[in-house]
Amino acid sequence: MMKPLMILAAMSLATPVAAQQSFAAPEGCEARLTVQHRGCLLVNVWSCEADNPGDQWLAVIGQGGLFSVQRVDDEFQWVESFKVTGNEALQLPASDPASLTELFDAQVDTWDFVIETPEGDERHVGFDMLTGETTTIDGELLLNTEYAGRTLDADGNELDNGSGRQFVSETHRLFFFGESWDAATPDQITDMSPVEFIYPGEAGFFSDTPKFECNQIETGYQP
Repeated sequence: MMKPLMILAAMSLATPVAAQQSFAAPEGCEARLTVQHRGCLLVNVWSCEADNPGDQWLAVIGQGGLFSVQRVDDEFQWVESFKVTGNEALQLPASDPASLTELFDAQVDTWDFVIETPEGDERHVGFDMLTGETTTIDGELLLNTEYAGRTLDADGNELDNGSGRQFVSETHRLFFFGESWDAATPDQITDMSPVEFIYPGEAGFFSDTPKFECNQIETGYQP
């Protein structure tokens, strides 16, 4: 359920995490995983002692630098995000919380929750569904998913309507980008699937530089 529209805006370099020349987890935190994706994206993952058990931080980095830093909980709820456009936070309690446990147990998870943004509240409604198929990428076993969701403003006006196919890891309790498209243009598919999973001690771990499909005039990840 890691939808691209949630993490498109670039962060200010004044943010301490973003100010690193070489990417590093903050003090008191443990760097856990780097994932290089298609579309000139990488995701760095870390966890912090001060957070709730199961919480993880995701930094999404593109060709132009850091797009977003986001904290998710053990169910992959979008708890908070930090962007140049302002901070965002999950409104609690959610009407229908996102739940990896529900997805793994029932093969489908519906969600209906509100994110507080500087521009106003945004309601996200949709579902994630396991297809029953798996994909192994760089030795990592991933479950295949399909999703569809809408984003509405506080007045009920539709801001976004999209669908796609993604990957989810039971081991990491994380979603990873896959293919996505807007409802209005279903033939225009953006593919940001994972290519490499990199662990501590391996070359390229906690890099700050995406490596696949970069230096293109147009990319699938647009701010």
